[in-house]
Amino acid sequence: MPLNPYNMNNTPMVTGYMVDPSDLLAVSNSCNPPVVQGIGPIHNVQNTGIASPALGMVTPKVELYEVQHQIMQSLNEFGNCANALKLLAQNYSYMLNSTSSPNAEAAYRSLIDEKAAIVLTMRRSFMYYESLHEMVIHELKNWRHQQAQAGNGAPFNEGSLDDIQRCFEMLESFIAHMLAAVKELMRVRLVTEEPELTHLLEQVQNAQKNLVCSAFIVDKQPPQVMKTNTRFAASVRWLIGSQLGIHNNPPTVECIIMSEIQSQRFVTRNTQMDNSSLSGQSSGEIQNASSTMEYQQNNHVFSASFRNMQLKKIKRAEKKGTESVMDEKFALFFYTTTTVNDFQIRVWTLSLPVVVIVHGNQEPQSWATITWDNAFAEIVRDPFMITDRVTWAQLSVALNIKFGSCTGRSLTIDNLDFLYEKLQREERSEYITWNQFCKEPMPDRSFTFWEWFFAIMKLTKDHMLGMWKAGCIMGFINKTKAQTDLLRSVYGIGTFLLRFSDSELGGVTIAYVNENGLVTMLAPWTARDFQVLNLADRIRDLDVLCWLHPSDRNASPVKRDVAFGEFYSKRQEPEPLVLDPVTGYVKSTLHVHVCRNGENGSTSGTPHHAQESMQLGNGDFGMADFDTITNFENF
Repeated sequence: MPLNPYNMNNTPMVTGYMVDPSDLLAVSNSCNPPVVQGIGPIHNVQNTGIASPALGMVTPKVELYEVQHQIMQSLNEFGNCANALKLLAQNYSYMLNSTSSPNAEAAYRSLIDEKAAIVLTMRRSFMYYESLHEMVIHELKNWRHQQAQAGNGAPFNEGSLDDIQRCFEMLESFIAHMLAAVKELMRVRLVTEEPELTHLLEQVQNAQKNLVCSAFIVDKQPPQVMKTNTRFAASVRWLIGSQLGIHNNPPTVECIIMSEIQSQRFVTRNTQMDNSSLSGQSSGEIQNASSTMEYQQNNHVFSASFRNMQLKKIKRAEKKGTESVMDEKFALFFYTTTTVNDFQIRVWTLSLPVVVIVHGNQEPQSWATITWDNAFAEIVRDPFMITDRVTWAQLSVALNIKFGSCTGRSLTIDNLDFLYEKLQREERSEYITWNQFCKEPMPDRSFTFWEWFFAIMKLTKDHMLGMWKAGCIMGFINKTKAQTDLLRSVYGIGTFLLRFSDSELGGVTIAYVNENGLVTMLAPWTARDFQVLNLADRIRDLDVLCWLHPSDRNASPVKRDVAFGEFYSKRQEPEPLVLDPVTGYVKSTLHVHVCRNGENGSTSGTPHHAQESMQLGNGDFGMADFDTITNFENF
């Protein structure tokens, strides 16, 4: 009766994910294990610093092309194992069909040893696969993190997702070959039970399912501040492409909206629900919330586009303390079901957090919630946990990205120093809290830092974009420093600068050196004023302004008309007292002037109001309604 080598004390046993390196060194050379470039032999893994999560080690940062090369190298060399398996199957078949011989027991033991060597090699290959899979997942997580940063305006290379997909496709090919090899090896029945091989089969099957599930992502995010009854778009992509043949019978992807609590329960508890029960878990009603996946042969993209969704209703959670609807986060939950290798697989993915609003005046605080989350969320977290304080170094980067992306020009070091002073309270700290950022009013003000900052972004984007990009607006400078800088200017009288108002939301003011050598500051202008007459034309009307003080400390003052000339509108002087025969009105023009000493009882060196005067002829003048403020949808 042949001995069962798996019951012998000197036979290597493989259990779970761990393999004793000394056992691997003793494996027969009849099946050469794959050696992945950059990883090296398994017994040196602790020296290289690269291993699978099972070994409790961290996967280092590598380039995607290196990962692709490693996967290809592993897959190619796995062919050696496939050849050995083919030879084993032939010998096994020969043994079954041959008559008894004196060498039968030795031949049988030899087959058992060869099979054990192949099992160990497959174990080792699977460990390599896990290491490579972890690297690819790490790169995908980085991509998604960059996608969140892009929500604040950071640069984002969306095209790198194609390289990540290529890695997924190669990994799928690797795990599919391994699965076929394990099944083939199980057909070589040399002993009654083979628990190690059965366990390996389960691991490989689970690895394939995990690969398929992790490749389902949101590639085009929905708007993160989402207004009810407003159309929006999003899309999901499956990075497996055509590898598994799913595209031949493309599934339909459904979408619901989940609250933060629902998302936490689903993710942390790994909730198992069928599609019918999922549809009842929605925290709102979304129209056009299903889409069939499509495969694009030319670029191997397998995706589902939702081009015309609309959130009709939303269910709010009960508020606690000072929470508001603008603090409440939701997420779109995309899911579908497909079949892979006779296994039914349910895949799902969550969008980035969204805040749902019903009115435009809720936008500023909603964008505070989203900006903070995009900037400071951990790559891996429970939905949608976020820190309540960050360092100024972290926040300054986020503010610079946000403002620069919206206005086309980054903030200077002086600008950021000014913002830091704005955020500080009595006790100075390197940390800025969420409450300081957008909850607590600034000292002696009725509005928060974020409301003030957001209003400036909106004003700049809507009414001063070209001038800000050209460096004509200093903007973030306090009143005292503005006075000091102007009085130090060698150009003296008529030197001016533009600064954002400290006291009024979305206001810009002009400070200039008056005829007495003192600094005058005009009352702030807001978006409503610029809807009547733009900023450049206002500056042109003020003859007291001669030299623009530079926003760059290393530059020199520039003549007013040189700095702002390209932004002046073309004016046509109307003929006086000419009645328009069509409208019946006399045309008028609008000009701005500053009241001199004595005109309004004020003195030089104190704030003045810039007075607007309309040069009218005979006839009526109909004033327009300028109260409407445009939406700021792109922030």
